[in-house]
Amino acid sequence: MKVLVPVKRVVDYNVKVRVKSDGTGVDIANVKMSMNPFDEIAVEEAVRLKEKGAVTEVIAVSCGVTQCQETLRTAMAIGADRAILVETDAELQPLAVAKLLKALVEKEGPSLVILGKQAIDDDCNQTGQMLAALTGMPQGTFASKVEVAGDKVNVTREVDGGLETVSLSLPAVVTTDLRLNEPRYVTLPNIMKAKKKQLDIVKPADLGVDVAPRIKTLKVSEPPKRGAGVKVPDVATLVNKLKTEAKVI
Repeated sequence: MKVLVPVKRVVDYNVKVRVKSDGTGVDIANVKMSMNPFDEIAVEEAVRLKEKGAVTEVIAVSCGVTQCQETLRTAMAIGADRAILVETDAELQPLAVAKLLKALVEKEGPSLVILGKQAIDDDCNQTGQMLAALTGMPQGTFASKVEVAGDKVNVTREVDGGLETVSLSLPAVVTTDLRLNEPRYVTLPNIMKAKKKQLDIVKPADLGVDVAPRIKTLKVSEPPKRGAGVKVPDVATLVNKLKTEAKVI
């Protein structure tokens, strides 16, 4: 059984992002980049399934610039067997990524695609759902538990009322939530081993996919700074301010 795990290179979650002076986007020059945390959870889950004997091969995939190779090497250090980079300098939006992944699914024929529910840079939460729609595969989103049982995968997901478990026929698409697992610490020996693992590079044109953006970003701006709070002497004054100044009641 083969598992495909898409991973994205994003600004590290510890870094405070800065907006470019011209408002065209986020400044990523000289900024630490790392693997999207949700995708890291997806890689960890795929590797755990392999360690249980339910999976035979884990393939990490990334779409983007040449530097995405570093992200793929991290995935292989966690335990992925090989990697594929769809190299392009174009701005990749969720639909374009889903189309690229669809082409790779058709080429590789995985039984399961596990990816993070969203990326922490754009927070779109769309790629997994779009991939399921394009391929016609069943989907289990926001997974907090994944169990492979024969030709099915049982996905426990968090919903408003508690937990819901869905049974999906393979092949299927699963998107991971934060509570699914805690990714392992990557050791130096595994980092060295990852350098020798296979990493293939293809172009979007090789897959027959048009990645031209469908959405145009008009402006990016920082949220307004919060004003200072005020102290009130009693409840009556608080209620009065909420009515007359804040106008929320």
